[in-house]
Amino acid sequence: MIQVAKRFIEFIIFLLLLSFISFIFIKLAPGDPVKQMLQVDEVSVTKEQIEALREELKLHEPIYVQYWYWLKRFFEFDLGHSYITKQPVVSELLSRFPATITLTCTSLIVMILISIPLGTLSALYKNKWVDHICRLFALVGSSIPSFWLGLLFIELFAVQLGILPSMGKGTIQHVILPSLTLGIAMSAVYVRLLRSSLLESLNEDYVKAARARGISEKRIFLFHVFRRSLIPVITIFGMSLGSLISGTVVIEVLFAYPGIGKMVVDAIIRRDYPVIQGYVLFITILIVLINIFVDICCRYLNPEIRLKGVERR
Repeated sequence: MIQVAKRFIEFIIFLLLLSFISFIFIKLAPGDPVKQMLQVDEVSVTKEQIEALREELKLHEPIYVQYWYWLKRFFEFDLGHSYITKQPVVSELLSRFPATITLTCTSLIVMILISIPLGTLSALYKNKWVDHICRLFALVGSSIPSFWLGLLFIELFAVQLGILPSMGKGTIQHVILPSLTLGIAMSAVYVRLLRSSLLESLNEDYVKAARARGISEKRIFLFHVFRRSLIPVITIFGMSLGSLISGTVVIEVLFAYPGIGKMVVDAIIRRDYPVIQGYVLFITILIVLINIFVDICCRYLNPEIRLKGVERR
């Protein structure tokens, strides 16, 4: 209970520091949100109107005062309203989040379908032609930028063949190209990671002891080697899952996919400060929750972690 309370306090302190730092950097960025809201390039606006709106939004106050106003609303679970759409930031995030989750989940499915078979085959057939092909795929896949791979897919499947849409959201076909782009880019990393983890587990003493007792190779691999090899994979997966959700920005912009990544890019262009700040905090909380879930999974897969936790108590 004490450990839980300690971690919760650390999380609150980290969240406050992050919110303050991000708030300052957002405010110091060039551009005027008031002019973006009034669209002074298209409509004739007086200086009095600009100053009135700036005062209404409290943008005339010093940065620390603006942060204090924002912090008070934050503790009331209010992230403010978008300068452009006038909608609550929470509503904006929640309306776009399902699209990003859909893209993330489908990308993970692609990654799992590629990385687990290739990583396993590469470890079981070490230094054979199968291993060389899998390692070549991992090398090429990790070397190609995801946005360039996405452009290749758009050119091939959308422009040349015309069988898949290149932008937007609506049907399952709209998710295929961005999911393949993200999934292939991720799988290259996990093929190498799973291969090295499996090879390390195959050389452990408990595997040799299990073979000496006459346990079948299939049972050893499935119930001992593979399960133990998943621990570092899941740990890295948890760390990359949060970055995947926040890192879909490039792919969402490339494929004009209406997720939170594209939303925050539009907010940056329009100097929509509340949306940017809300996005930073939303992603931070999400990453922390994912790390907690990964920690629980690792404790389940590896009894040694659970025993160490009991000994510390």
